[in-house]
Amino acid sequence: MTLHLAVALTGDSFDADHWIRQARLADDAGLDFMTFEDRFGRYGPDAVQVAARVAPLTRHVGLVPVATTTHTEPFHLSTALATLDWVSRGRAGWQVRVSTDPAEAALLGRREPLPVEEVLAEAGDAIEVVRRLWDSWEDDAIIRDVATGRYIDRDRVHYIDFEGPYFAVKGPSIVPRPPQGQPVVAALAHGPQVWDRLDADVFFVTPSDADDAARHVRRIVPEKKVFADLTVGGHVPTDAATFNGTAVQLADLIQNWWTVSGVDGFRLRVTDVADVTGALVPELRRRGLFQPSAAPVLRERLGLATAVNRYQEAGRA
Repeated sequence: MTLHLAVALTGDSFDADHWIRQARLADDAGLDFMTFEDRFGRYGPDAVQVAARVAPLTRHVGLVPVATTTHTEPFHLSTALATLDWVSRGRAGWQVRVSTDPAEAALLGRREPLPVEEVLAEAGDAIEVVRRLWDSWEDDAIIRDVATGRYIDRDRVHYIDFEGPYFAVKGPSIVPRPPQGQPVVAALAHGPQVWDRLDADVFFVTPSDADDAARHVRRIVPEKKVFADLTVGGHVPTDAATFNGTAVQLADLIQNWWTVSGVDGFRLRVTDVADVTGALVPELRRRGLFQPSAAPVLRERLGLATAVNRYQEAGRA
């Protein structure tokens, strides 16, 4: 079993050089991925834009921006994230987020905030739409047939025809199928109301100790990847457990939790990636717990199954 390691990059800096430095630290250390926090009402580029800026300047690390489904159309999300996957050559992900904040709803002036149950149901539909749109182009849809003047084979591009209580999307996408087929979908899950409802590949859980982490793992289906959130230092506001101590002590905690609970990895919440890459990563490598993956795409790095195109498979059937 492979220990996976990621960081959640927090902070409100809008200096592009700052984000590039942080991402390169994670990249050079061989971390599996980094998430980019975001929220409505924050001045500056959104997390997807930040990840797209970083993508050409990194080689290995997965790039997983936060994007909310509550105030963003799923068609726009699918195209932006598919583009990020192309720019990063298969290293894109998406951390789904919902919002019940009246202040965020007021910024857009579209409607009153929905109850938690409804925003989660809406998020579930949004994920389904985004996944269908990613599949709406078959892998070999682009044919570049000069003789007939056809760039794509229309029979390999599909309408998704989704209709639900929150939106209707006909499709297809305006971006070809991403290199991963399906970029990695992640979600923060404090409990079953999230992991039972959202079709994510990775769940970030917030256990209090190793036994609590084991209880989370037992409740989530085995095909999903489970990462335990840990805040490194008390200066980052979060619901995750907070660790204050040396790199050796943090390595001890990670080793214990990983052995006892069966989590797939850890997402360490930091304001500076150097807090992880400076001493912790070398210590975990010294113990033989963490070895950077040579896999070129994020799904493969995490050991997720190859994404099958639902429309292509249906056609073959």
